[in-house]
Amino acid sequence: MPAVVIVGGGAAGVATAASLLARKPGLDITVIEPAQTHYYQPGWTLVGAGVFDAARTARRMDAVMPHGVRWLNTAVAAFEPERSAVVLADGRTVGYEQLVVCPGLMLDWAAVPGLTETLGRNGVTSNYRYDLAPYTWRLAQFLRGGTAIFTQPPLPIKCAGAPQKAMYLCADHWRRSGMLAAIDIQFCSAAKALFSVPDYIPALERYIDAYDIHVDFEQNLVSVDGEARTATFAGKQGTETREFDMLHVVPPQRAPDFVRASPLADAAGWVDVDPATLRHKRYDNVFGLGDAAGTPNSKTAAAVRLQAPVVAQNLLHARGDSAAKAGYDGYSSCPITVERGKIVLAEFTYGGKLAPTFPGWFIDGTRPSSLAWHLKERVLPALYWDAMLRGREWLAKPLPQVSS
Repeated sequence: MPAVVIVGGGAAGVATAASLLARKPGLDITVIEPAQTHYYQPGWTLVGAGVFDAARTARRMDAVMPHGVRWLNTAVAAFEPERSAVVLADGRTVGYEQLVVCPGLMLDWAAVPGLTETLGRNGVTSNYRYDLAPYTWRLAQFLRGGTAIFTQPPLPIKCAGAPQKAMYLCADHWRRSGMLAAIDIQFCSAAKALFSVPDYIPALERYIDAYDIHVDFEQNLVSVDGEARTATFAGKQGTETREFDMLHVVPPQRAPDFVRASPLADAAGWVDVDPATLRHKRYDNVFGLGDAAGTPNSKTAAAVRLQAPVVAQNLLHARGDSAAKAGYDGYSSCPITVERGKIVLAEFTYGGKLAPTFPGWFIDGTRPSSLAWHLKERVLPALYWDAMLRGREWLAKPLPQVSS
């Protein structure tokens, strides 16, 4: 029986495995992950803007798994925490001493009738999929006029700033190519404000005005007719159907079914963990992190970078292999690409408290910054592949345990 089973081989799973091994080399770890490719998903925004090639954001799963970890290339069907077991899709059972649950979330494309059938054609795209982000860039390049609609579903979603990132980068391209005046850009968001942390809204509003973007809040996409090029939204005043020439969709998102249906889930279907320790509230030998965790932070790779060391340290403490406990303060970061070459670097903890990594004279996160763009384009991909996934915790050392 493995000492530690990690469900999920995405950013959270690989980073946690690497953090555990950095603290306790030789620890018996099994990672369960059905995919054979690991993606750097934060890069898809830049793929959709023609900055990155899509292939730059993908690597073989076996190339990113830490040395010494056993990888089971299969899916999980169910959890049986009362007997410390995971049931696999083929019916096999894997026992564990401790469990880490981080399978990510589900992009529920099918929740919007008509969307699945038209993705990747008829002007319908999304930077939330590896194969579609290049189509976003093709559409932006060839659009010469008409209506471009960008959507945002109800929260929680992974990287809540990503719907706007796609919109701003497309608008910037149209401005640079002289097409902006000919394109009606509409942002239809189910949210009530541009961003959840008010300090960053003024900078974003200036770009909304500069690009002449028409913003409608509390508008949720409910169906798409790709052939007719129409999208229907539900809002406080009922439903409204809009014509489009380009439609960038962010799908509704939820926890995976095998998590939602399990004893590990909270009332909303996410893994029911303490927000400070990331330990399960009912099962002491279970931890959860990443997009599937029921914590109130924004679901980003930056959050995972801070969560993984916390889980590693607290798990080892529970095993008697570490004297110190660690705490997670809800840190998350969202580099909002407002134009090619500039970013509003949003960094915050639980409750929307600002948590800048750098001093304001270097990068003021509430204002657009070219240094933040350099960070996004050059530094963060290397930090992801060569540090975070290898247990090197640059600027990610866990905090002492905080009260919860």
